[in-house]
Amino acid sequence: MTTVSPTPAPTPAAVPHPVAPPQPAMQLREIVFGAARAAAVRAAVRLGVADALGETPADVRELATLVGTEPVPLRRLLRALSCYGIFAETPDGCFAHTEMSRLLREDDPNSLRHISLWCTEPWTWEVWPRLDDAVRTGRSVFEDVHGKGFFDYLHQDADESARVFDRAMTTSSVQSARDVADLLDLTGVSSVADIGGGQGHVLASLLEKHPSLRGTLMDLPGVVARADARLRDEGPLCGRTRIVAGDCREAVPVAADLYIIKNILEWDDDSTRRTLRNVIRAARPGARVVVIENLVDDSPSMRFTTAMDLLLLLNVGGAKHTRDSMVGRISEAGLVIDRIVPVNTYLDAFECVVPD
Repeated sequence: MTTVSPTPAPTPAAVPHPVAPPQPAMQLREIVFGAARAAAVRAAVRLGVADALGETPADVRELATLVGTEPVPLRRLLRALSCYGIFAETPDGCFAHTEMSRLLREDDPNSLRHISLWCTEPWTWEVWPRLDDAVRTGRSVFEDVHGKGFFDYLHQDADESARVFDRAMTTSSVQSARDVADLLDLTGVSSVADIGGGQGHVLASLLEKHPSLRGTLMDLPGVVARADARLRDEGPLCGRTRIVAGDCREAVPVAADLYIIKNILEWDDDSTRRTLRNVIRAARPGARVVVIENLVDDSPSMRFTTAMDLLLLLNVGGAKHTRDSMVGRISEAGLVIDRIVPVNTYLDAFECVVPD
């Protein structure tokens, strides 16, 4: 007896979905699933997908072999990311780089690889659900969750996260240092002090651009111990550099024509006031002070900076400034603001003078 296999039923023709802007309900669904988007970016970075993908589209099975995953879940990960322009799926089912996915590569000059890891470190998933408590009380919840302050936890209990933090801050500082060096007019300036300047990337960029300039880097002892190699030991800029270990909230024992204060006025208001007043005490009348900060208003990067603002509230009880609040703090300290100018799409510079 001959058995005849049934003919498979034809696949019904798909009716395309109408093309229209997302409705409010769908927009809200996408927002509340935002953790999946951040987690997908983190997974892609930790797996090294962007580094493994070359300049031509690759089959997902090839990529899976390169990064050590199963092909099917890797396709699901890349499909989710491609919805947001991170990687792109070609008509034949391969995946290719986009402008955003290239930013996840280690070797990209504008890489956001380490920033992406920093913003999705394990501790972040533990504090975000407590945001309502932080809003209710106005203070950090980090110590409630981990039993100690943020920086103590980072350096005592979370070595890998501390290393990610250092790399992320270094990457961000190196990238913005070029913009700061291009912005500042140093006519009449022979000495510059970078207060709370981290590893000194901004200072190094300024010294390289201006061969007659001398500079001072001031930050906490553990920070300046890892200063940019150009500034210390036998580095090419060490002869024009002084490195000072100290807390600018306590004192600023540095005399200079120009003081730079970048991304450190995010503590409580009292610490911010003390830092600014310490700079004024150290400076001569007429000295310039440039305060550089991310603002949470009047900026094309508000979604980014407002998110940073909330994370600061959670981990250290700090805050990003509005333009008005920054003007208020600077003016209360006694500085005179000449002008406010953008450094790039996410930083603004408040150019000030120490009054007579």
